[in-house]
Amino acid sequence: MPAPNTPRTPRPDVVPTSTRVVVLLSGTGSNLAALLAAHADPAYGARVVGVVSDKPDAGGLVLAREAGVATVVVRPGDFDDRAAWDAALAEAVGVFRPSLVVSAGFMRLLGAPFLARWGGRVINTHPALLPSFPGAHGVRDALAHGVKVTGCTVHLIDAGVDTGPIIAQRAVEVRDDDDEARLHERIKTVERELLVDVVGRVAREGLSVDGRRVRIGSGG
Repeated sequence: MPAPNTPRTPRPDVVPTSTRVVVLLSGTGSNLAALLAAHADPAYGARVVGVVSDKPDAGGLVLAREAGVATVVVRPGDFDDRAAWDAALAEAVGVFRPSLVVSAGFMRLLGAPFLARWGGRVINTHPALLPSFPGAHGVRDALAHGVKVTGCTVHLIDAGVDTGPIIAQRAVEVRDDDDEARLHERIKTVERELLVDVVGRVAREGLSVDGRRVRIGSGG
């Protein structure tokens, strides 16, 4: 398995009371940047301790390294098959001993070997109000359908495509002059705020799941 790249990596015992979070990403890392800004406050309750990507040139890796967060790249092309890659990905995440995994713009499905180890602890964001418009083109599909309100969803990952239990959602109005890029930018702004709020609350208050019903805190 690839060894972590650890420039300026904080020692694990620096934040013993924080929930340890690993972020999975494939792109620029805008959600990661929001989480890093939040975790600077000790009261937030969560700390990003590692970032794992499937792409060595992902911009989010640069953000992580600049923040002193360790990174690992697990490229699918380095493995004989999908199951081997999934197992290596699960092992790479395990290096950081997280309590929570956040899929933040990670553009690959997580398979059975990964979910067998981390299932129930992986949070994902989606730019639509699930269960409507799942998949890679949620913004485009919402516009094509002519909805007047869309939004974003934070949910737990399961074996399906955006089918896991929903943790939280926020609505975003669809304007008459919206195109896909304009609408997606407004959704991403709300999505970042919602993700930061959910991760912090889960870290501080805990999470309970009963079938498809998810509750944060003592109400669970």
